[in-house]
Formats: sequence, C-alpha cells, structure tokens
Amino acid sequence: MGLILDLLFPKRCVGCKRFDSYFCQDCIRNILQTDLVCPQCEKLAMGGQTHPICRRRFGLDGLWSLGIYQGSLREAIKQLKYGKVRGLAEALTDITLEYWVRYQPFILDQIKKDAGKGWVVIPVPLHWWRGNDRGFNQSSLIGQLLAQKLGLTYADGLKRVRYTKSQVKLKGKDRHYNIRNAFEISKPYTLNPSPYVLLIDDVWTTGSTLRECAYVLKRNGAKKVWAITLAR
Repeated sequence: MGLILDLLFPKRCVGCKRFDSYFCQDCIRNILQTDLVCPQCEKLAMGGQTHPICRRRFGLDGLWSLGIYQGSLREAIKQLKYGKVRGLAEALTDITLEYWVRYQPFILDQIKKDAGKGWVVIPVPLHWWRGNDRGFNQSSLIGQLLAQKLGLTYADGLKRVRYTKSQVKLKGKDRHYNIRNAFEISKPYTLNPSPYVLLIDDVWTTGSTLRECAYVLKRNGAKKVWAITLAR
C-alpha cells in the first residue's frame, strides 16, 4: 500500500522540491541552528537551561529547538500544520533525534540521567474546534513519534478548555493575556507517576503558550518541564 501511495503521490523535498523524500540531506544541512536560550529571559543559556536567577516555581526548566523558523524548516512546519502532510512529522522527528545522537544535547543527558523518574511526553493541545477543522494536532504527532523512538511514555495530559485567538495575529502582552487560563490537566490523567515532562510544540515565538502549559503542569505535580520545539 505504501509503495502504491508513493507512486501516486511521490514525496517531494520541502526545500529544493526534488522528488524522493520530504527533506533531502542538503536541505537538512541547511537548517539554520543557533545558540540555545533561557526560556524565561531568552538570553543565551548553556544547553537551553533556565538561568538560576530566572527560575520560577511554576516555570519552564529549559528550552530546546531544532532550528530557526526560516527556509526549509519553516516550509516543512507550514506544510505539516496547514497542508496536512503528515509524513513530515516523522521526517522532522527523525531529524531531531539524529541531531541529538550526533551532538548529545543537555536535554538528552537529562533524560538518560533521570530515566527512572518517568519522563512523559505531553503535547500542547489544540482546542477541539480547531482540531476538528485541521484534522489532527501536529504537536501530538511529533510527541507520539518522539516518545515511541525514545522509549518514553506519551500522554495527552493537557486539554484546552477555552477557545483563543490565533497567537500568530497577536504580539507581546496580548499573547500572554490571550492564552491565560486556557489549559487544564486532562482528567483522569495524573502526573504523580511521571513528574518529569517533555512539553512539545511546533514553534516558539514569545513562549506564552508553553509557559502557560508549564504553569498548569507544575501546579499539578510536575517537578521538571522542558519545552521542545521544532523552531523558534
């Protein structure tokens, strides 16, 4: 069946448009990466860890992003999100893990070190209306694949309880107020067996959504929350 689909709808690189794969090796190498930053102040931070002075009781413990939101990476995220090219979810997850294997980032060391603590992968949820309209949650697809390939638990541990305007159309403080009180723990899910969380989203812009999710998770028992995004 997969072979027939490939013949009818051949894969095409999101960057250079060559046929054969969603992301060719040349375009993967052209993903622009940059120094990691603290998720609180967004200044340079070793390994993406939150600076000691920036730590908040219910805040993020770190942020890791694959690359800058431009070029082929931006096009891949847009096609996954709006073009509904689901195959890109696996391609982007594989690129992320290949990078982790090659460069052993701090977050991977943390996962290995705290393996017995029960890391759980949780995506930023969509409101049910937006989810029905789009047909799937791209963060959920990435999260499920990441959990499967890392041997971690996956859970839809958060739910969006309030419909919000698109964050893309908002700036600064408006993003923060727009997303406030939009999330709750998804019952009957409990964080007690898995207090360490990898929080998954596609893009970090101002961080308002991920910070709000981290706040809810930590208020409900999470001991550590790292944000993992494809781009920022």
